[in-house]
Amino acid sequence: MRGQRNFLRLAIMAWSIMLLSLYPFQVFGQDFPTKPITIYCGQEAGATTDLTGRALAEIAKTQLGVPVVVENKPGGGQTVAAALVATKKPDGYTLACIGSSALFTRHMILKVPYDPFKDFTYILAYGNYIGGICVKETSPFKSLKDLLEHARKNPGSLTYSSSGTGSSMQLAVEYLAKQANVEYKHVPYKGGAPATTALIGGHVDFTAGAGIHLNYVKQGIFRMLAVTVADMRDPDFPDIPTLKDLGYKDLPPPRFLLVGPKGLPDTVFKKIDTAFRQAAHSHEFKKVLKNLSVPFVYKGRHEMEADFPKEYQFYANLLKEMGIKTRK
Repeated sequence: MRGQRNFLRLAIMAWSIMLLSLYPFQVFGQDFPTKPITIYCGQEAGATTDLTGRALAEIAKTQLGVPVVVENKPGGGQTVAAALVATKKPDGYTLACIGSSALFTRHMILKVPYDPFKDFTYILAYGNYIGGICVKETSPFKSLKDLLEHARKNPGSLTYSSSGTGSSMQLAVEYLAKQANVEYKHVPYKGGAPATTALIGGHVDFTAGAGIHLNYVKQGIFRMLAVTVADMRDPDFPDIPTLKDLGYKDLPPPRFLLVGPKGLPDTVFKKIDTAFRQAAHSHEFKKVLKNLSVPFVYKGRHEMEADFPKEYQFYANLLKEMGIKTRK
């Protein structure tokens, strides 16, 4: 009799453990969150991705009721942060704030340890990057035409910095080179801040700015020759033409994304989505974006999932047109 009771007790325990292993997040997700949430930022401190990500986290934590901590994980054109979050437990406590190029373009060129189709839960997009081709104010190049004419007469003599190989800004500059039939040398950096510093220090002739360059344009340190990856002129710099204004094809604007690991439970996702959606639409956050010259463009999970295949195909076709070898 005692043996039967022990057997029954063990069977119940085994069944309970199995249920918990099958539905761990559905059970515990009801109480989410109970501890701090970490957001990996794909750029270094002070970059536009960092500043907007921190502002979003600061506002969202009020509704979530726990600290939301931003950790900078720059490198690989934001693929380091993307790779880190892709490997985390899908419990809602680790997210990432990255640029869309980390998912839509870089994996076609660089070897990355994640699959953009399978390894992420898309949460929201909250704005567009605005790029810019910039030189120092002391540069002899007064216009994009000046720079391109020099590059045409002196192939490979000019160098430029960017936030990394495969970034939208770098691809826009290379696409311009193909259209204008010029050559220049690319010097990649781990983010927009060091790429900008390289121009300040005179280590390159121009930079493919990714947002942080605008501060230096406002201060009169940089001269912006053209706005890139943009559908329209920057309202803060209405006199600076876009590549399209100058007769060149351009890339669609890359986006600021908030993502999590694949498999976030519905209960957890809804709480995260609600908190960050409200934060993104707040007057306080939009003011931060305006001060950084970042256009507010909101997209939710389903819109992003619908856009991804189209954007993937666009860049696959573009890289083929540019003659850039892609990974199989």
